[in-house]
Order: sequence, then structure tokens, then C-alpha cells
Amino acid sequence: MLILDKLPIVPNQKSLLTIKTLIIIFMKTAILFIAFLFISVFKIVGQSPNYPFPHHTVYNGNHIKPTNYTPAELDNQTKSFYDEWKGAYLKNDCGNTSEYYVFSGNGAKNVSEAQGYGMMIAVYFAGYDNNAKIYFDGLYQFYKKHRSGINNKLMDWQQLTCTDKASADDDAASDGDIDIAFSLLLAHEQWGSGGAINYLAEAKIFINAIMKDEINQNTWTVKLGDWTNASDTKYFYGTRPSDFITDHFKSFTLLDNNWNNVTETCYSLIEKIQLDYSTTPGLIPDFIIDANTTPKPAGANYLEAVTDGSYSYNSCRVPLRITTDYLINGEIKAKAAVNKLNTWLFSAVKGDVSTISNGYELNGKALYNWNDATFIGPFAVGAMLDVTNQPWLNSLYKELVTNNDLAKGNYYSNTLKLLSMIVISGNYWVPVNHTLNVNGEKLSNENFKIYPNSTAGIFYIDFSHTVKEASFRLTDINGKVLQDNIPLQNHNTINISSHEAGIYLISIITNNTIITKKIVKE
Repeated sequence: MLILDKLPIVPNQKSLLTIKTLIIIFMKTAILFIAFLFISVFKIVGQSPNYPFPHHTVYNGNHIKPTNYTPAELDNQTKSFYDEWKGAYLKNDCGNTSEYYVFSGNGAKNVSEAQGYGMMIAVYFAGYDNNAKIYFDGLYQFYKKHRSGINNKLMDWQQLTCTDKASADDDAASDGDIDIAFSLLLAHEQWGSGGAINYLAEAKIFINAIMKDEINQNTWTVKLGDWTNASDTKYFYGTRPSDFITDHFKSFTLLDNNWNNVTETCYSLIEKIQLDYSTTPGLIPDFIIDANTTPKPAGANYLEAVTDGSYSYNSCRVPLRITTDYLINGEIKAKAAVNKLNTWLFSAVKGDVSTISNGYELNGKALYNWNDATFIGPFAVGAMLDVTNQPWLNSLYKELVTNNDLAKGNYYSNTLKLLSMIVISGNYWVPVNHTLNVNGEKLSNENFKIYPNSTAGIFYIDFSHTVKEASFRLTDINGKVLQDNIPLQNHNTINISSHEAGIYLISIITNNTIITKKIVKE
């Protein structure tokens, strides 16, 4: 180490002092450069995630996970398959290497459904993959370059090439847009919205656009896309049950209470179809028509294939899409619908996973004599909902991870496998701690006080504001609602002594604002 203060004073003192000064300047400059380099690298890699993978969500109490593998093995299998999936399908070869898309194949570069899946997957693997934020932002930028020609806040459903607006239809499909909007909320929760992309602001724009042009507000059904309208008698009252992504909708209610109507309609349609058209199997068709009068399965070739009225390559996602609503929110309608299907399936194949078909008529007749991860993955997720299913779940999951390697599937099959593995390993979560403000009079932190921050039993909320209606919601750290819609007074006493120790969330809610705070139960 060079000790500058002990440099000798000799006849050439001025020169030595000049050298001393230069060395000091050099060292300071080096320190600043290193600091700048560190900050730059930090910005490139992205902020530290709030929910790094693995993030073991505490799902609803009455569920199971595979017991033939340890939790660590479930995590490692999921990480390993993610690495394979990413290598096969995450692409940035469209001229701008900072833009990413999920390669869907089948004659196209990308479909919006794939983009939505990819954006969710990127958020969930943050922490394991240090480039997750780079991938997410690149996927978002690719969406921005490929907008629907009808509502340009939504994504063009298909990109045949890298150029803009290359699809024949140049319009949007609801499922991809719903996942993209949800992924933006996830990104806000994971990294915050203070960077180059304001995820929360973009999520609000996206969710409002979906409500405007992809929700039929006559029936509160999910439309097939922004391309259907009231003059389109064939499709305006049609809907696709694989778009019934009810846990996403419950996050969207923080912006618009009408999403509650959409959720209720989704479960009503499932219940009616199971009761009227698939009483014992509980199977759901790819498409439902006449949602405004007497809902029923679509006929052959309604939109995509001869199997449009069967449990086929769209509706195979239903167990995956609604099971998460039970695992996260305890939604009993989801559990009832999935358990009905799962109970029938186990009986129909006599517990032999190898005889499951990749598709069924609604009466339970198998369409094929083979299966792959497209159907096995969601069936395995559905089996998580009943403790009596343990051997069945173990068999389904083993089949999923041992007999369905990447080479045996395509983009769709392998992506549903990965999404299923995220849920099964306990790493699925929803945004619960964001503040979503809309136009109007808003609360601020000065309007209320929650104390103490840590308590063994009692905490208090002091509230002062001119709004006429205000309430609070108590959830656990994973979003499970424990108390909801409790009117807020000037002084409120809340008893949580009966709950387990851990972190809980208090949301103060008005028509225009939600502000969420954490408290700790000792």
C-alpha cells in the first residue's frame, strides 16, 4: 500500500507534491469509475426481485403436492425444464437483440398467447435467472411493436414474420392479452415500477383496454378477441373457457369492480355446461356459444377445428387456469368444477395415467389413444385440490417429468408443462401488494395510521378522510383473504390473535384507491 502522507520532502518537492496530487486524483477517479461500473451492471441485470425463485407460496390449506419427490427436487426439475424451454423458445433474432419473443412455430414466429406465457414465466424465474428482467422488458418491447389494428393497446394475435402487423387478421385474442396484463402486475410486484418501464401504469392501460374491447359487457363474458362486436351474431356471444383466468380477474378488480361480474359469469357458465352437457365427466368444451340465451357447446369447426365442441386443445387448460384460483384464493367454485372432472378421469382410466387421451367428447369418449404434457400437466395441477388424490397426483406428475421431455412436445405442450410445474412446485403467486390508483379523490399515507407494526394479537387503524365509503381487507402474505369489505371507522380495533405468526397485509380501500401495508403477527 502506498502511504501518500509519508512521501519524503526533498529538493524536488514541488514535483513530488504534483505526483502526490495526481495519484490522489487517479485513485478517486478509479473509485468513481468502479462505482459507476457497479451501478451500470446493476441496472443492466435489474433490481433485486422481491419474490426470487424458488418462492414457496403457502397455498390454500386443503391441497396436496407430489410426495414422490422432495420439495427441492420439484424446484430443481422446474428450473431444469425452464432452462431447456428458454433455450428452445425465447428468441431475439428480429433485428433488435433487446427485443424478445416466444417462438410459437406452426407457420408463425409468435402468437400473443405465447408472449403472455413468456412474460409470466420471466417474472416467476427472477432470482434464479439473473437476466429475467431483461427478458421481460424485451418481451414487453416486442409486444409494443406488434399491436392490434382494432385496439392498439392490445397485441396482434399472430406474427408471421418479424415485421409489424404481419398476421392476416391484425387483431387481438383475449387469452394472450389477459396474461400480458397480469404479467405487468407481476412485474410491478417483483421489481417495482420505477425503472425504464412503468409496469403498473402499463398494466392499468392494458386492463382497461381488455375491459373495453375483449369483455362483452352485455353478458360479462370474455370475448374471443377485440374483433367481435354486436353486429357479429355468430361470435359476439361466444366465449372460450380456457380464457376464464379467474385469479387474474381477481387482481384486475383493484382497478374495476366489474371484473367480479366477469368472474361470476365464468363460473356460472362452467357449472351450467357441466350440469347440462357433461353431467358425469364434468368436461368443458373448447368453445361455448349463445352465452346471452342458453349457453351450449359450439358445433364442429365453429372457429378452429372439428373438436370445437369437445374437451380439446383449448379447454385442456381449464384445470390449470381455475385451479390456481382455489390454491391462491380458496375459490370453492373452482374446486367443485375441477374435482368433478378429476374424479371422473381417475375412474375412466382406472388410475392408469398412460391411458389418458389428448381430448374427449363431452360424454367422456376418448378422442385419441395417446397423450402428452398438453393434457397431463393441467390434469396434474387439478389433482392438487383433494387430499384423497395423492397416489393419482404422484402418478400424473411422474408421467409429466419422466415421459414428456422437450423433444417430445412442441411450444404449446412444453409451455403448458412448464406453467404446470411452476404451480405444482409451489412457485405460483399473484400480485397482492401493489397500490392501484384510478381517477378521483385519492387516499394518501397521511390519511391513516396502522399500529403497532408488530403485534401478538391486537392492532389498530386510525382513519381520517372525507370519503363516504372506505373499508379494509386483511390477507396473508400470499393473498388469501381472511377478512374483507370491513367498514372503516375513525378508530378500528382488529384482533388477529387466532392467526398464525407471520406477515399479513392490510389494504385500505375506497372507490378510487387501494393502499396496502404490511404488519407482523408475532
